[in-house]
Amino acid sequence: MNLYPIFNLPKLPMRFWVILFAAVLGCSTTASLGFWQLRRAAMKEAIRDSIVEKQALRPLTHADVSHLPTQLPQDLIHRHVLWRGKWLNQATVFLDNRVMDKRTGFYVVTPLQLEADGRVILVQRGWVARDFQDRTRVPDVPTPTGVVEIFGRLAPPPSKIYELGNDGVGRIRQNVDIAVIAPTLQAELFLASLVQLDAPTVSDGLLRSWPVVGTDVHKHYGYAFQWFALCTLIIVLYVWFQIISPRRRVRSSSKCDS
Repeated sequence: MNLYPIFNLPKLPMRFWVILFAAVLGCSTTASLGFWQLRRAAMKEAIRDSIVEKQALRPLTHADVSHLPTQLPQDLIHRHVLWRGKWLNQATVFLDNRVMDKRTGFYVVTPLQLEADGRVILVQRGWVARDFQDRTRVPDVPTPTGVVEIFGRLAPPPSKIYELGNDGVGRIRQNVDIAVIAPTLQAELFLASLVQLDAPTVSDGLLRSWPVVGTDVHKHYGYAFQWFALCTLIIVLYVWFQIISPRRRVRSSSKCDS
């Protein structure tokens, strides 16, 4: 059965329809990816703006601690704090394979028992280089005794990376799980962490060039440009090889025949 008359389609070779389908598919795919990158950029910009607004608020102080729930509400994440407490240095862990300033080493995480109500929060204190000659050796990070005052920002628990097997013991770990570490501290633990922002000191030797959300927005605009450029290229090539070039050949052939 010939379907061309039913749909009133010109009888063209199958090659024409295959190329047309491929061009439409290519254009729709690349355009969709371009718009997806723009949405990603807009999302990161919105998150960055929200963080900037929160950090412009006054820091939560020692007096605010007792009013906070253990499960911190989302609107408090990224707020600055100025809290006092004691380091629980015996529970310090070193998170392996963490990158800062393009170097691989440890994130040093130490629980801080708050002076206000005795609850504990994990503090991501900073980054330190590791000994690649002896991978079982942990660096000596001086930790003050007694009450200390910490300036930082509230954050989700330390990010997790892929780990092999049981990684819940030892000082060097791939990840730290609040549910696992809480019973060992014998204290109520905030379901969040504190990213320390104090200026690095000679005494602790920790680097605190923490990544900033939204600083890589430009890469999404770059990817979007590439996808839109590829979409445009597909259209240009299709128009040239499927429309303009055949017509030029027909005209040239007509002139030769005449």
